[in-house]
Amino acid sequence: MKTCFIFNPCSGKNRRRPWLVPEIHRFIAEHRLDADVVSTEAPGHATGLARQAIRRGCRRIVAVGGDGTMNEIAQALVGTHAALALIPCGSGNGLALHLGIPTSPRSALALLADPTHREVAIDTGTANGHAFFNVMGLGFDAEISRAFNRLTRRGLAAYAVTGYRALASHRAERCTIACNGTRKNLMVSLIAVANSDQYGNAAYIAPGARVDDGVLDLIAVGPVGWFDALPLVARLFLGSITSSRRVQKLSSRRFLIERAAGGWIHTDGETHEVGARIEVAVRPRSLWITVPQGCRVAPPTLMPPAEEVTGTILESARASVLH
Repeated sequence: MKTCFIFNPCSGKNRRRPWLVPEIHRFIAEHRLDADVVSTEAPGHATGLARQAIRRGCRRIVAVGGDGTMNEIAQALVGTHAALALIPCGSGNGLALHLGIPTSPRSALALLADPTHREVAIDTGTANGHAFFNVMGLGFDAEISRAFNRLTRRGLAAYAVTGYRALASHRAERCTIACNGTRKNLMVSLIAVANSDQYGNAAYIAPGARVDDGVLDLIAVGPVGWFDALPLVARLFLGSITSSRRVQKLSSRRFLIERAAGGWIHTDGETHEVGARIEVAVRPRSLWITVPQGCRVAPPTLMPPAEEVTGTILESARASVLH
C-alpha cells in the first residue's frame, strides 16, 4: 500500500524527539514500504500535503503529530478511499485514545505493520463548515483552547493551569439549542459536541459516545463557579460528568446552536471566530482510519454516497432541527 507520512515538527512532543523521523525511515526500510516522509512548514500545510499524497496514489496517510495535525490531514481524506493512520504526538490525543491506538510512537508504527490491524469507516462532523473528528466546543471550552494554543509548553498540567486562569474571567452565556424537533434555552458555561467520548488524557466529556453510531453527542454545562469546578473536573476524569445536575446531554445527527453574538469555537482544539449561529452536523462513516484489531468500532462498511458526505447534511441542517 502506497503510504505518506506527514510529520509536524511543531507538534508538542515532536520538538523533543529528534530521533522520530530517522525512526520512521528505518521502519519504512525494514518493512520495505512504498512510502515517503514529508514535513509541514506552517499551519494548514498538512491538508495540502495530504491532498498531494492522494493525487500521487497514496492509499494511507499517516499523521505524525497532535490533534491539530490529525484534523488538517483528515479534512483532505473525508469522502475518499484513502485511510488515515495516527502516530499520536500531541498533548491530548483524544481520538487515538478512543480508538485504542497506542500513544507510544514506536508502538503506533508497529500497528501499521501488524497484519491484524483493521481499516474502519468512522463518523466525522462539521461546525459552520469547519471539520472536526473528535470534539468541537464553544464557551469556556473555546477560551481554554485559544489560550492553550499560545503556549510553548503543552501537556495536562499546562492545560489545568490554563483552565484555572480562564475560569477567573469566564462568564456564562445564554444559548438556544435546536435538535430532534425541539428547542432548549440554556445558560451555559460551555457546550461540547463530541464524536468520540473524550477530549484526551482520559478526560471523558461524553461518556458512551461512539464514532460509528451516526450521531453526535452534545454536552451542555451550566454556569460554573469556583466551588462547582473541582467536582465537575473529578467527574470528567471518572467518566461520570453527565450524571451531574449541571450537565445536559443530547444526541442527534444535527444541532443548531444560537447565541446573542458571534465568538470563538474550537474544532479538535483549533480555534475559529464564527457568527452567532452555529450549525453542527454529522457525516456518517465518512473517514477511513487504521485501528487495532481490538478496537470497538464496528467492522468496515461501504463509504456513504458522495453527496451525503460533501454537504447535503449541512445544507439541510436548519430545516431538519426545527421541523
